Amino acid sequence: MPIGLAVLAGILLFALYLNTKSGELAMYWIVGICFGFILRRASFCFTASMRDPYLTGSTTITRAVLIAFAVTSIGFTAIKYGYFRMGLPIPGMSYVVPVSVATAVGAFIFGIGMVIAGGCASGTLMRVGEGFHMQVLSLFFFIVGSLWGAHDMGFWKRNFMLAGKKVFLPDVFGWFGGIVVNLLIIAVLYVAAEKWENRKGAAGH
Repeated sequence: MPIGLAVLAGILLFALYLNTKSGELAMYWIVGICFGFILRRASFCFTASMRDPYLTGSTTITRAVLIAFAVTSIGFTAIKYGYFRMGLPIPGMSYVVPVSVATAVGAFIFGIGMVIAGGCASGTLMRVGEGFHMQVLSLFFFIVGSLWGAHDMGFWKRNFMLAGKKVFLPDVFGWFGGIVVNLLIIAVLYVAAEKWENRKGAAGH
C-alpha cells in the first residue's frame, strides 16, 4: 500500500508538472495511465480474443472485444452523423480505406506475428508493464516494424491498397441502416462465441 500510494502521488505530481507546460499533455498522461491500468486489470488483449477460443475454448475476452466494438461503433456513428447533419466534413473519413487482397494478406501475416509474439500492441504494452522481459523484445521489433511500415506506406498504398474498393456502410445502407447492419454482425459473432464456449466446455467435461 505505501508503494502504491507513493506511485499515485508521483503520477499526480507529474501530471501537475505537465499541466504547467500543456494541459493537453497532462490529459494524455492521465488518460494513458488510466488506460494502462484498465488493460492490466482486465488482461485485455486482441490476440487473446482470437487465440483463446482455439486454445482453451474461452471466449470471455472475445466477447469483451465485441462489446467494445459495439459501443465504439455507436459512439463514432453519432459523432460522424452529427457532423453530417451540420454540413461539416465528416471526421475520420481518411481511415475509410479500400478492402482488397492486401488487407487479407496483411491481416494474416500480422495475426501470425501477434500469436508468435504472444500479444498485440495493447497486450504487449500491458505485459511489459507486468515485467515480462521477453515482451520488451516484441515491443522493440513492434516499433521497428511500425516505423518501417510507415516509411514505405506510400509504396504499398499506391501499388496494393488502392486496388480495392472503399466500403462506408452509411453510403450503402444509410446512417441508420449502416449502424444496424454493423451491430447485427457483432451480435451474430457474440452469439457464435458464446455457443462456441458452451460447446467446448461441454466437450471438455
